[in-house]
Amino acid sequence: MKKTLFTISIGLLIALTANAQQPSYIQMLEQQPKWVDSVFKKLNKKQKIAQMFFVAAYTNKSKRFTDSIGKVIRREKIGGLVFFQGGPVRQAILTNQYQKRARVPLLIASDGEWGLGMRLDSTISYPYQMALGAVQNKELIYKMGLAVAKDFKRIGMHMNLAPDVDVNNNAKNPVINYRSFGENKYNVTEKASAYMKGMQDGGLLVSIKHYPGHGDTDVDSHYDLPQLKFTRERLDSLEMYPFKELIKQGAAGVMIAHMNIPALDPTPNMPSTLSKPIVTGILKEQQNFKGIIISDAMGMKGVVKHFKDGEADVMGIIAGNDVLELSENSKRAVKMVRQAIKDKRLTMERIDESVKKILTAKYWAGLNVKQTINEDNVWEDVNRTESYALLQQLADASMTLLKGRDFIQTLTPNKRTFMIDIGLTESSKFQRELATVYKNSIAFQLGKAATAADIAKVLSQITPDDQVVIAIHDTRTRPGNNIPLSADLKVMITNMATKDAAFVLFANPYNLASMPGIENAKALLVAYQKEEFMQKSAASVLKKELIPTGKLPITANQFFKYGAGL
Repeated sequence: MKKTLFTISIGLLIALTANAQQPSYIQMLEQQPKWVDSVFKKLNKKQKIAQMFFVAAYTNKSKRFTDSIGKVIRREKIGGLVFFQGGPVRQAILTNQYQKRARVPLLIASDGEWGLGMRLDSTISYPYQMALGAVQNKELIYKMGLAVAKDFKRIGMHMNLAPDVDVNNNAKNPVINYRSFGENKYNVTEKASAYMKGMQDGGLLVSIKHYPGHGDTDVDSHYDLPQLKFTRERLDSLEMYPFKELIKQGAAGVMIAHMNIPALDPTPNMPSTLSKPIVTGILKEQQNFKGIIISDAMGMKGVVKHFKDGEADVMGIIAGNDVLELSENSKRAVKMVRQAIKDKRLTMERIDESVKKILTAKYWAGLNVKQTINEDNVWEDVNRTESYALLQQLADASMTLLKGRDFIQTLTPNKRTFMIDIGLTESSKFQRELATVYKNSIAFQLGKAATAADIAKVLSQITPDDQVVIAIHDTRTRPGNNIPLSADLKVMITNMATKDAAFVLFANPYNLASMPGIENAKALLVAYQKEEFMQKSAASVLKKELIPTGKLPITANQFFKYGAGL
């Protein structure tokens, strides 16, 4: 028995030592692995260019669509895929099929800012980055990174197009917002660093985004070209700060945003993605980034509005991008890039530089050895018990009490407790959890369109001796600003905030600004989003089982500023 334990211990030590000695992707670029060189030499010019294009893949679309992507892989010999909506089992199976069609193994990526659940059904969604910005224990965020890496690798993915390191200092930002760790550049950098290191230590490539910073705009680059009119000094000291710090810490990849930034490139209507002064001049040369550079999706209006019919693809490569994500037409793009080389707008040396980075990324991800994903027990392996435990720990750590620690202590199970959910029409996890302690409780729901008559019917039943807990739920898929509540409900919130009531906000904290009077509440807990793990944590606070330690990662208004939290 002792000999067996000794053998296991030695084996574990060797494995850990080997993992510790594994060079980072940035370090591996300097080593020039033989496999990279051997594959590179076998590629002709057209095939080299094709390695720079990653196309979209789905597992929730028709067989005709999935077959069409297989044909693109075989005929165009593209470099990789970016998976979007679908399911983990279907994706594992389809990835095996797609890899069999590829002459050079495909690098598989996805957007997983909050894990596989950002794109795939029946998988874990960790808290949004806004909630993580409130967490004071960065070790939990590092562990989340390790868990996300394990999930990605289990279904055959090699790169997470995350974390989002934008400093969200514009409360009206329609595209970043809750996807950011918050408004403070130091907090954003610290939390993003923990997440990034967890993923990279777990063997996953990352791509920090959206360079040089998409946090201070009120335009969504999916639909138009945002413009940042700030000075170079402001951009350098604020927007670019997290990028510069994480580059120093070994970030494998950087994703470029579609934004017009006159202080960095005065060319009219020039998106940063297509700007050589920004991508090559600043990121590569001034900030000394050696890793892989990825464009944001090349079909977004922010880039194709002014550069149509494939010209954006050519300019993206001239600018210095290594990977062009989701070109409108990859076949056309490869043809146009070849023509640009003939026209001396581009050189093969420029192409070769990117191709070697891409092949090195594939080598680092282990694609030099044939990989076949085990298609058995996929669901079980990406829904691990320890992952759900970590999810709850993160939710617990995000709870941010803005007012009322003493008031919460006065709540007692002996009194009748009036529980009102605003924005819902059915009983919530929050109410059910509270009822396990406050057994003499009554639950009510007021849907988001509730009228004054609906509200009066509920409030008329409250007596002066009742305890009141009001939860405000944002039921939208993504918790943006302007939570859709009727004017009568907002009046109710204002009025009830003057009473002896505890409020809980299951929404993006920017919404506090649209609820005048809520600053008068006897107790106010921010729980960031609607999911049941957040509802369970919030209930634990009011049951006095959990001491909230979160700090507000943004400034909501003059009453609730960055860093608030009792």
